[in-house]
Amino acid sequence: MAKSPEPPQGKEAAPGKNRPVHELRIGGNKATIWCNQTANGPMYNVTFARVYRDAEDNWKESLSFSRDDLLVLAKLADQAHTWICTTQASQA
Repeated sequence: MAKSPEPPQGKEAAPGKNRPVHELRIGGNKATIWCNQTANGPMYNVTFARVYRDAEDNWKESLSFSRDDLLVLAKLADQAHTWICTTQASQA
């Protein structure tokens, strides 16, 4: 069975309901940035996940992280923060 390609390291997604506006990846960890329109303007939120393949070669996500993932998550949080701040500054 041929393996599907690994998801991209960072990508832009078209804004829309229930769709992320940006995704960052480092190895098997990812940060997904979401935008919710509010009365006070856009509000950004970030979710984190560990991506892996199961025994049937399907992509799965976990919300559990090992010791070695923690510093990677900190780096992803830093990159997500920078992306959100840059995006908000360009919208001002």
